[in-house]
Amino acid sequence: MNSLTKHLKKSIEIIENNKNNLHSDLWRLNFHLMPPIGWLNDPNGLCYFKGEYHIFFQYSPFNVNGELKFWGHYKSKDLINWEYLGVPLLPDQPFDCHGTYSGSALIEDEKMYLYYTGNVKYSGENYDYINNGRGSNTILAISDGNNIISKKCLLTNEDYPKNFTCHIRDPKVWKENDNYYMVLGGRTKEDKGVILLYKSLDKINWNFLNIIENKNKFGYMWECPDLFNLDNKTILMISPQGVEEQGYKYQNIYQSGYYILNGDYKTNNYSLNEFTEIDRGFDFYAPQTFLDNKNRRILIGWFGLPDIENFYTNKTIEKGWQHALTIPRVLKIISNKIYQQPIEELKSLRKEQLNIENNKIYNIDCCFELLIENILNDITIKLENDVIIQFKENLFTLKFDSDKLGCGRTSRSVEINNCNKLQIFVDYSSIEIFINDGEEVFSTRFYPNEKNIILEIDGNGNNTLYPLNSFSIK
Repeated sequence: MNSLTKHLKKSIEIIENNKNNLHSDLWRLNFHLMPPIGWLNDPNGLCYFKGEYHIFFQYSPFNVNGELKFWGHYKSKDLINWEYLGVPLLPDQPFDCHGTYSGSALIEDEKMYLYYTGNVKYSGENYDYINNGRGSNTILAISDGNNIISKKCLLTNEDYPKNFTCHIRDPKVWKENDNYYMVLGGRTKEDKGVILLYKSLDKINWNFLNIIENKNKFGYMWECPDLFNLDNKTILMISPQGVEEQGYKYQNIYQSGYYILNGDYKTNNYSLNEFTEIDRGFDFYAPQTFLDNKNRRILIGWFGLPDIENFYTNKTIEKGWQHALTIPRVLKIISNKIYQQPIEELKSLRKEQLNIENNKIYNIDCCFELLIENILNDITIKLENDVIIQFKENLFTLKFDSDKLGCGRTSRSVEINNCNKLQIFVDYSSIEIFINDGEEVFSTRFYPNEKNIILEIDGNGNNTLYPLNSFSIK
């Protein structure tokens, strides 16, 4: 451990220990993982290792708006009881001195192999930091699950294809037979988002293999790539930037979604199905998946978005923290579409159920799961008479009637044939809506002024409400 590493660790410990009492904050979440203080963004290094789930996350403890990036670390045996392990991955080397950016975990030989992007920004008046002035290094950090044992720079800008900008990042690595593969998000000099595919025999030495791309340009940058098999389908999940809004599609500043990939992506004999958004809400980005010991493909996303300042905001900024991670979601394929279902473990948080009648007004604690089944036709759910969740005439909509709770958020919709079932998780300043067992999902932040909120349902389904206990975090 060099002196810079010691200094950074000590500084973070001091700021975390001296933070205000955030746990009394009205908007702190009960069953979502949050930053101890400051800023959180992408989930990183998701894995199941030696009987425990490990979740790393992009973390800026020194600035609530995000600056120098570290990796924070949580672990759990059951996805309900968590332990915060601090900040194991720091920008303490010349090849990552301006940020340990996003990446993934490969589990092998009783070790975690953590691949990430080391960000370096050079000083220069003529740099645009797109085509020049930035180092995007692919780094391998080896961990025993608690501490970083070693770090090594594997690839630099000089090793990537020449027709790319400096924007290459977010390695996702996996093993297939006796080979290792890695995808990186990239931006070409023609401002086209694509994926770079690499191959290795030893996890260290990587050879460029292929480009995975849409024939037609779809955004200028593809971030946070994830390539995996799901129910005998090959899925390429990405977070594209620069996609133009099309009706109800692509309404956020940046998107997150997937292609079903057909053919052999290791050669040019492949094709991509239509891009499908994975979450239709205001606050979702940079999802990552992993397999657990039950062979579940679990997705966790960033409960937020970058660069939203001109559109909407988060009131938690005034409290010294911003963003969270979504609840974990299990993925499956139905009719060539990914469905997302909340993990079963969340049921252990349920308190005694309450039966909620239609067309009555309830004042309830703002931490609950609402299950509405056997919906026959249109339905409208109101929270605080400001958040409107509605299905009407084959259109599902989440909207805010004012800025009071949404802080600039307006309306998001998706066309859907029917709405038979809703599962809604509300957690003090977050809402996650699962339609028809996860056929569509909406995630949003909102900011009520009290711990209790007004709930009203105008519909004809069977309503059950479960107040929820909180995660245990130590």
